[in-house]
Amino acid sequence: MSVEQPLWHALTGYRLLAVGYAITIYVWALDRFRHPVPGAVYLAVLTVWTLATLSQVSSARRCTKRFLAVDVTLAVGGILLSVYVDGAGAVNPTIPTIWVAGPVLAFALKGGWRWGAGASVLVGIANILEQGDVTRPTLHNVLLVCVASIGIGYVVEVVRASERTLAQALQIEAATRERERLARDIHDSVLQVLAMVQRRGTALGGEAAELGRMAGEQEVALRTLVSSGLVPAQGTAPAHEQEGPPSAEAARGGSGGRSRILAPVRRRPGRGAGAEDGGNGRTGRAGVTGSGDASGGPECDLRPLLSRHAGAGVTFVEPGAPVLLPEHAARELAAAVSAALDNVRQHAKGPAGGPAHAWISLEDEPDGVLVTVRDDGPGLSEGRLEAAEAEGRLGVALSIRGRMRELGGGAELLSVPGQGTEVELRLPKAAAGRSARS
Repeated sequence: MSVEQPLWHALTGYRLLAVGYAITIYVWALDRFRHPVPGAVYLAVLTVWTLATLSQVSSARRCTKRFLAVDVTLAVGGILLSVYVDGAGAVNPTIPTIWVAGPVLAFALKGGWRWGAGASVLVGIANILEQGDVTRPTLHNVLLVCVASIGIGYVVEVVRASERTLAQALQIEAATRERERLARDIHDSVLQVLAMVQRRGTALGGEAAELGRMAGEQEVALRTLVSSGLVPAQGTAPAHEQEGPPSAEAARGGSGGRSRILAPVRRRPGRGAGAEDGGNGRTGRAGVTGSGDASGGPECDLRPLLSRHAGAGVTFVEPGAPVLLPEHAARELAAAVSAALDNVRQHAKGPAGGPAHAWISLEDEPDGVLVTVRDDGPGLSEGRLEAAEAEGRLGVALSIRGRMRELGGGAELLSVPGQGTEVELRLPKAAAGRSARS
């Protein structure tokens, strides 16, 4: 509902109360009017008009210019008719009394403060003509209606401008989120293939080398295209497109989304210990359950989505009970883990010079889900993430950080050169439910 809609509802109530007040005052002073019949006929017409036009003052769209013209004409006519009905001046109020403020306020709500000011001036002139002189009470009433109409009209204009700005901002946000989603999909598929073709072609040589060179050129062009305006200014760059040995990626953490290069990488007590024991991952569980979450959608067990990564180079440690999340949130979180593992496979080297080993630790906490991806590679050199992002490499910014940001969670990178890298992906369960409903 529009912010100004309550004002129209208030105007509707005001018109009903005002016509009732006008009838009461007229009946109370009926024996003092010189010509009471015309006044009674006018009030009957005013009552029918007020009741018949309730829908006209229910919104700005229904309040037409033709209605406003007839409405203010009826108000001015009632003021001028008071001169004839109350010929002796025995009754001070005009026949419509406070009802005349209704058309003025309708003008202000419909067209803003300029329309309201014009209508109030017109009603004010009619009041002065009815009195035959500029008296202090008349001037006071005219100024009161004028100030009220201008104030309400100005507020309405500000509200409408704010609503237009908000609508534009929401459209821009929706378009940006869609572009980020498409960019993530491109990064996780097309760009990865082009990078692989470039590496394989260069290694094979000959005609394959030329094919690899062309693939590399297309990869650079496509990265430039998808990175335009998509990465937040404070974001960090992806690690899986590094030219050096760094391994995993990071996403926005709970403290503002900045990755941190720390002195040591220490295991937190009670978390991920099984990863260092080389626990075995499990496979073959059904992912989607028949129950629904608070949003009404199906829930998905996160364990089978992550256990598919388990193998010779990846150890998966999981809890014994299902870790249930809304299906969309579970699959997006699993995709972020997959992107972090891609870094390990492509860029991290183990202590013996071979591929680095990775550990995935899944923890189901009371208020959220924590997934830790750790490797025994050489770690990240300071400033490498920023440099990669400046080159248009968006693995961390979109494939991990973008996913976690849209889910309402965050990610944090803990790394020390020479001691491996750890990526923590944390998703509050409340945020997962909101993302599913949206």
